[in-house]
Amino acid sequence: MATLEQSAEGSETIHADGGEGVRRRDFINVAALSFAGVGVVAATLPLITQMNPSADVLALASTEVDISKIAPGQAIKTIWRKQPVFVRNLTPQEIQAANRVPLGQLRDPQTLAERTKPGKANWLITLGVCTHLGCVPLGTGEGENRGEYGGYFCPCHGSHYDTAARIRKGPAPINLVVPEYRFVSDTVVQIG
Repeated sequence: MATLEQSAEGSETIHADGGEGVRRRDFINVAALSFAGVGVVAATLPLITQMNPSADVLALASTEVDISKIAPGQAIKTIWRKQPVFVRNLTPQEIQAANRVPLGQLRDPQTLAERTKPGKANWLITLGVCTHLGCVPLGTGEGENRGEYGGYFCPCHGSHYDTAARIRKGPAPINLVVPEYRFVSDTVVQIG
């Protein structure tokens, strides 16, 4: 049972056997901790939010490319995530030449089938960045040097890539990188 006492200063104190005094103290503790928790969230939320990708990065997360006008044997250069991407429509002869190369002759052994989508072996999509020091190889434009193997040639240090964009000669350590992509339709490819 709670009792009320008057102190010398004139203030009242409630003594309780598990009564109101404990409840007030618990309320003040809970309120103080809640206020501190809200403060921590309010302080850290801007820090976490600033780590999200910016709008320009999100806009470049994927890009769609119309491939309907790329004739067999032609290649185009497009941009994805501020990097060049080569899209090549291989001819049947280029596909046969790539498939005839023994994997033992390749520095970075990959078949053409591993670098293209099933049923779409004629569409080779790679990043247009040499794997040696990041130069942009030649081979997409009309009359550009395609190197000794008919694919791409990096003029910076002389790396030669074949029709499957596999390194065949020069200092590049690995093949041109194949980005993540999918065919949205027969004429549109989504990269990224």
